[in-house]
Amino acid sequence: MRYLRQLQGGEDFPPSSEALDYPSGLLAVGGELSPERLLGAYRRGIFPWFEEPQPVLWWTPDPRSVLFPENLHISRSLRKTLRSDCFSLAVDQRFEHVMRECAQLRKDGLGTWIGPAMLGAYCDLHALGHAHSIEVLDAHGELVGGLYGLAVGRSFFGESMFSRETDASKVALVALVDIIRRGGFRVIDCQVESQHLNSLGAQNICREDFERLLDETIDVAHDLNVWRLPPTCGELL
Repeated sequence: MRYLRQLQGGEDFPPSSEALDYPSGLLAVGGELSPERLLGAYRRGIFPWFEEPQPVLWWTPDPRSVLFPENLHISRSLRKTLRSDCFSLAVDQRFEHVMRECAQLRKDGLGTWIGPAMLGAYCDLHALGHAHSIEVLDAHGELVGGLYGLAVGRSFFGESMFSRETDASKVALVALVDIIRRGGFRVIDCQVESQHLNSLGAQNICREDFERLLDETIDVAHDLNVWRLPPTCGELL
């Protein structure tokens, strides 16, 4: 029988093989959300997901949902949206705003796990240059879609996305893929499978393959100058 590890102080994470089968991928509980702790976790494919004010829960699911940039699927309708040039784009201009939008309760009931502690922790990572946001704006300059996540080496760990207009979050993903292709990134971590991400080209791989992929990419630096986008979505095609 596997037991959930309670992290004490600066104690390191246990091996991913000790993660529970149910709930799937739960590895440890406790610890803090310092930049050092978070970066150390992501380097091993571990991420926090919990509802405040409960203790931090750390996860490493098996299988793992990932999107390889070459597999991005742009549907006919999404291609039409991009061609319409109806959205403008920005990078890292409204990081906290994007997180707060992602934290709003959605129709499917998800989103509430981004509490004040998570918000502060990832804003700290953003200030240090590790966390990035893609912003999609309407004709009036209002934020209507976006996503955020961490770039470590040549792996990008997607955290959450939101959309207030049709296709806005999908446009954000297309924009992200444009960046990571130019940066030589190998993979976008999507964490847990969803039909939405599958429709865009995501797939499941086993935890061992994911960790092997991290070993090949996590220490390979990328050019920070790739974090820029054309001003409008039509130029992504």
